[in-house]
Amino acid sequence: MTRVQLVDPTTTTGAAKPVLDEVRTAFGTTPAMFRAVANSPAALAMMWAGFGALGSGRLGARLGEQVAVLVADRNSCEYCLAAHTALGRKAGATSTEMSEAQAGRSEDARTAAALAFVEKLVRERAQVSDADVEALRSVGFDDQDVVELLAHVALNLFTNYVNVALEVPLDFPKVALLPAAG
Repeated sequence: MTRVQLVDPTTTTGAAKPVLDEVRTAFGTTPAMFRAVANSPAALAMMWAGFGALGSGRLGARLGEQVAVLVADRNSCEYCLAAHTALGRKAGATSTEMSEAQAGRSEDARTAAALAFVEKLVRERAQVSDADVEALRSVGFDDQDVVELLAHVALNLFTNYVNVALEVPLDFPKVALLPAAG
């Protein structure tokens, strides 16, 4: 059971209403995560704007969703893992590519480098080295891409924390978390 009330998008008024209307238009429904975050219209506006900005970013939706499943798995966020697995498939990734991304792997060198960087970024709480950034550059990432990867991680950390801390109910097909590395 969620730890906060899920805002009813059909009866809410004020600043959250137009954002929830946009979410419903985009998804065809209003996912529970947005309904939980709508308790703070400012947080909802920030999150929705972040999704919009990064969705049209240079890294592309597919890589963004691959990053999201890796971050979700490392934070044990079943909600984001399920949602971003579905969104990754919609963005053109195969089920295998999404499973591999969840494990931090890819056959594509550029995607593999991004996932390795993101994995270290999350695991080491941003303590990366010059060599880590250089590994991205060696496969074609530039400063814009590096900063955009950081933005994806930051947005996903927020949504992971919302869903885990508030126990937001899952409304996407469940995807199993990987066993924690011991």
